[in-house]
Amino acid sequence: MTTSRTGRHLGVVTLLLLVLAAALTPTAGAAADGAWWDPVARPAPDSEIGVTGEPFKGTDSAGRVRGFVDAHNHIMSNEAFGGRLICGKAFSEKGIADALKDCPEHYPDGSLAVFDFITGGGDGRHDPDGWPTFADWPAHDSLTHQQNYYAWIERAWRGGQRVLVNDLVTNGVICSVYFFKDRSCDEMTSIRLQAQLTYRMQDYVDALYGGPGKGWFRIVTGSAQAREVIEQGKLAVVLGVETSEPFGCKQVLDVAQCDRADIDAGLDELYALGVRSMFLCHKFDNALCGVRFDSGALGTAINVGQFLSTGTFWRTEPCTGPQHDNPIGLASAPGAEQRLPAGVEVPSYDADARCNARGLTELGEYAVRGMMQRNMMLEIDHMSVKAAGRALDLFEAEAYPGVLSSHSWMDLNWTERVYRLGGFTAQYMNGSEQFVAEAGRTEHLRDTYGVGYGYGTDMNGVGGWPAPRGADAPNKVIYPFRSADGGSVLDRQTTGRRTWDLNTDGAAHHGLVPDWIEDIRRVGGQDVVDDLFRGAESYLGTWGATERHRPAENLARGAHATASSAEWNPFTSYAPARAVDGDRGTRWAADWSDDQWLRLDLGATRRVGRVTLDWERAYATAYRVELSSDGTNWRTAWSTTAGDGGLDTAVFTPVDARHVRVVGTQRGTRWGYSLYEVTVHAR
Repeated sequence: MTTSRTGRHLGVVTLLLLVLAAALTPTAGAAADGAWWDPVARPAPDSEIGVTGEPFKGTDSAGRVRGFVDAHNHIMSNEAFGGRLICGKAFSEKGIADALKDCPEHYPDGSLAVFDFITGGGDGRHDPDGWPTFADWPAHDSLTHQQNYYAWIERAWRGGQRVLVNDLVTNGVICSVYFFKDRSCDEMTSIRLQAQLTYRMQDYVDALYGGPGKGWFRIVTGSAQAREVIEQGKLAVVLGVETSEPFGCKQVLDVAQCDRADIDAGLDELYALGVRSMFLCHKFDNALCGVRFDSGALGTAINVGQFLSTGTFWRTEPCTGPQHDNPIGLASAPGAEQRLPAGVEVPSYDADARCNARGLTELGEYAVRGMMQRNMMLEIDHMSVKAAGRALDLFEAEAYPGVLSSHSWMDLNWTERVYRLGGFTAQYMNGSEQFVAEAGRTEHLRDTYGVGYGYGTDMNGVGGWPAPRGADAPNKVIYPFRSADGGSVLDRQTTGRRTWDLNTDGAAHHGLVPDWIEDIRRVGGQDVVDDLFRGAESYLGTWGATERHRPAENLARGAHATASSAEWNPFTSYAPARAVDGDRGTRWAADWSDDQWLRLDLGATRRVGRVTLDWERAYATAYRVELSSDGTNWRTAWSTTAGDGGLDTAVFTPVDARHVRVVGTQRGTRWGYSLYEVTVHAR
């Protein structure tokens, strides 16, 4: 049985209000002074926030929203991986003692925190006591405890964060091999549950503030709605997806386990849930794309997981450009390797072969085009450079801006391509010194393209977070301090009997994001923080441009086409017209010599500023695009001597022309030139 989201929300809110009426205690002075940022009632007991002052509202003098963006978070991942890997909940109607209690399997000393051991080394031992003592968790180096309790997110919002991307995440293989679980390992089932619980968390916060729509935690499904939320001073929450086998698109022995219908149905379902960005692959190669490797012992463990899931280990090849995937390394991961069948071992890898041999598959291209049709944003982090390069080719061919790199898993050499398209980048939540250094490497590009910067905390993402710099570290955080906008004052954050200090505890949970930003300011200066404070506007700029994108008219579709030659074949035609028939299954092929050309008559003088060439294996390393008004006098609009095949897009200052000619001067193979499709656009 299904119900409308509106009906479900009203029912949940009504139930919450009845339940919370007895449990919630009015916050001292909140009702009396009417401060909009204070709840009408808050559970008692509960976490302290540690912030005073009104959160900023509105836009700057140029009409731009202000604030930080966490472009990569996992609020509900305690519900992933079988439901028992990450202990604690982001909220509970029963209160903090229920939300932040430890998992039973961690008693008595945390020695069964197996995932901490496999991924981080050590023995995983810790004091398992949660509320109210929190002796050992949450911590910057603990991978299996809740970091996104709602009150901690509230502190980050009060400290200036205005966009949070909640990536719904899971991994069926991790779920299947982990000892403890209380539910199915089906990835899409987990994604649906996490989406539902994110809406319930919105209802929960609304109830604290007096009813539907009144809370600060606002799920948004469009950029205009997000702007309205931020202008009210609240937090815009965007739903994304990061999973290894979306829509069931795994591959077994290189055979896809999904088809185009599965992809269409999956994208439609996610869009209906409110999802607006997603990864097509994560950790394991799947039927859509190859992944960017993990390194060290974690990489070995994930490679084992890949074999258990797909029947194949990662395969590498030499890279063809400056971009490369992470080195796999040969570090042992005994806890994972013992799960391999007898006689099967993780392969060794050539240090000179740094790239995943698997790129974007045919089904992957179909999924990318499906996301463009739905105006969704694609996350290229975790894609192999071969897959990411092809995805960027597809976006450039359509001038599509919806590309994101949210947590430092993209090769930095892609950064300008992302910005040129209108995309957005964020850096992983590294320690302040590393964060400042990495931000500096791309600062000139942000200045060139006039964009802000983001961070991806990856909280609850089993990744590890900034360690403490020490009580005696230079330029340490001095409490209390002012928020980046200057309107609020933040002191050390306390939950129960535990008080956290970034200097000595590191970034243990999401409530310490403002402290970490202050640490960045003290280490790297105000300029880095200013770039981050422009992050919300830049993220929404990318999102808005993605929503507004419409496919440009293809001026070459059905154009009269002629060529210097066409390869003869008794079974099929390689005539010039095959390159402009709109069918990617047909192609024009020239004779096997360097100097060849394909000419298109658009039928009338048109504005021309972009030409896309979809090469078959027989491509040109050197060629030029020429334009003419009369078919006699030609001028070169664009040229290259570094063609590498695939999908090429030539962008140049738009001019008026009737005729377009592609002139090949040097072949990349022993064959001639062959083009599946040529498209021509005004811009």
